Amino acid sequence: MTGHIGVYDARKVVTTVGGIFITGFADGTMVKASKDNDNFEASSSAQGDAVVSINGDGMGTIEITLNQTSPSIAVLDGFANSRAMVPVWVNSNNEVKEVVGGTKAMVTKPSDKEFGKSASNRVFTMKVFDYAVK
Repeated sequence: MTGHIGVYDARKVVTTVGGIFITGFADGTMVKASKDNDNFEASSSAQGDAVVSINGDGMGTIEITLNQTSPSIAVLDGFANSRAMVPVWVNSNNEVKEVVGGTKAMVTKPSDKEFGKSASNRVFTMKVFDYAVK
């Protein structure tokens, strides 16, 4: 009997910001996406009655890590400096299809700059105001 062997290919992950394809990712984690808060909070009374409070917060955070030579640095720095509200989507077209992002997002600030003997990374954080996982 043979088991299932899953195949993941980073080249099948596409990230767009403001409709522009982002390229020049750094080695390691290219994109990290997370919802800012849990969907609910649960608590119980002294007598053991459960209470569930639904959290309507729909915000999330997407972190994009680029190599210092990426042509997308100027694009993301530009969105940060202009304080533009843009869509951001991360699509994984691997065996397990995943889409995450939103139509209303902003780059929190231009990336920190570090210069040395070797190329360094540029990290951009985007706050997504209508974060969705599809």
